[in-house]
Amino acid sequence: MRARTRQGPRSSTRQQGGRRRRTVSAAAAMAIGVMTLAALTPPASSASAAVATARPDAVQQALNTLVRDDGMPAALASVKGRDGRTRTYTAGVGDLATGSKVPRGGQVRIGSNTKAFTAVVVLQLVGEGKIALDADIDTYLPGLVRGKGIDGRRITVRQLLQHTSGLPEYGLHIDDDELRHRYFEPRELLDIALRYKADAAPGEKWGYSNTNYLLAGLIVQKITGRPLAEEIDRRIIKRVGLRHTYFPTPGDKTIREPHPQGYHRNPADGPLRDFTEIDPSAGWAAGQLISTDSDLNRFFGALLAGRLLPAAQLAEMRTTVPVGDSGMRYGLGLTSRTLSCGGVYWGHGGDIPGYETRGGVTEDGRAVNVTVTSIPTDEAAVQHVKDAVDRALCG
Repeated sequence: MRARTRQGPRSSTRQQGGRRRRTVSAAAAMAIGVMTLAALTPPASSASAAVATARPDAVQQALNTLVRDDGMPAALASVKGRDGRTRTYTAGVGDLATGSKVPRGGQVRIGSNTKAFTAVVVLQLVGEGKIALDADIDTYLPGLVRGKGIDGRRITVRQLLQHTSGLPEYGLHIDDDELRHRYFEPRELLDIALRYKADAAPGEKWGYSNTNYLLAGLIVQKITGRPLAEEIDRRIIKRVGLRHTYFPTPGDKTIREPHPQGYHRNPADGPLRDFTEIDPSAGWAAGQLISTDSDLNRFFGALLAGRLLPAAQLAEMRTTVPVGDSGMRYGLGLTSRTLSCGGVYWGHGGDIPGYETRGGVTEDGRAVNVTVTSIPTDEAAVQHVKDAVDRALCG
């Protein structure tokens, strides 16, 4: 998950402007997309033998740089070329304690990519006439959203999905131990957010906040009468055949299939800690899903191809606002970024302690997702992740 914007919502988010290394809690990393610096440099491994049209050397070199120069324990990627063929890549080691290999196509926590799934479910319900984008929150959750400068009667569903509600971020107020071990009910997370004053008036400006998607998830549950996890599974995961994607059940701290370990550092100059097993409930509708690079490519490809939403709702999702001066634009749970070779790609991205994922798809069906197993804080590392995505899509 995350919350301000770093490359925008650095997939989820990160603060605009200059960046410096700093000390952050795991929850703050989820909330504000601050990346932690990994100082270890495990050896790079070779790309898999699968075939692709993207230049394998360029993509592999980009992952090797993330490991060798930026201290990422591991980097993974899945690239779908113009001809539809796919190639997977790995670099680094899957476990710093054992030196084990990075599993090809391994599962990872995908953080704020979850927001795109939540937004799709909301927009499906819009297409079914059960939710109106420009209705206020009180239409569906009467009296629930009240606070300092906060009134659910003045905030619309569209503003939740586009991060223009002005709602404060709850994740900044959850510490590392809570994040790893405590189970949070969604209403508990909302209560945390509502202790704080609004960041801005509704519609005044774009400002990333996981609280927006917490409320979007609560609206889904109110309208459908079903848990959000079931709706995501039924409406998206099973529908497009995402065989390695799931919403962890309450109390499940593990990652089910082969996966690289995820690492977190706090303070910034402290040791890397294994954060693979955490209670992901603090992410919920904003950041709880587990998936793979290839499944994310499949999801965003199906979405852009019109397999998940009617044309009118997909057009709404792709209607964007600028994210400061980052060059990124944010729609309804979907971002667009420019490519060095021309055009744009669509996706989201996500940070959660232990993992960062970046990628997206182009209009002609190219797709890439890149994962690193620690959230970077160094500006060079941030740029190198973006470079890896750009090289794969432009190669």
